[in-house]
Amino acid sequence: MAQAHVQRVRLLYKTILKLHRGLPVELQALGNSYIRDEFKRHKGCNTSEANVFMNEWTNYALNLSEQLGLRGPKTGRDIGENLDEEALSLLRDEQIAQLYELHLAASAPRKQE
Repeated sequence: MAQAHVQRVRLLYKTILKLHRGLPVELQALGNSYIRDEFKRHKGCNTSEANVFMNEWTNYALNLSEQLGLRGPKTGRDIGENLDEEALSLLRDEQIAQLYELHLAASAPRKQE
């Protein structure tokens, strides 16, 4: 049973990395770094946390696949969703700080190549 869980986690991780290939380069790097950290951070979590973790990341993957479509982002369409007040109120202080850091990284000025 544990082996099957490990395989599901690995499949979800790889699926999300593949989906990130459809993002703009800056978002792809940010997303890959974030998912790598999140999956490492939750490696030793308990069963109930693992279930929530897997459900949320599965929903993310499904959402992202819908938003990207078969040929990358649709013109003029934003990627992602806004959090409503109810969802924000459920976050712990640590999660809010992490969300803010992610916001800063995502909205930082782009480097010219």
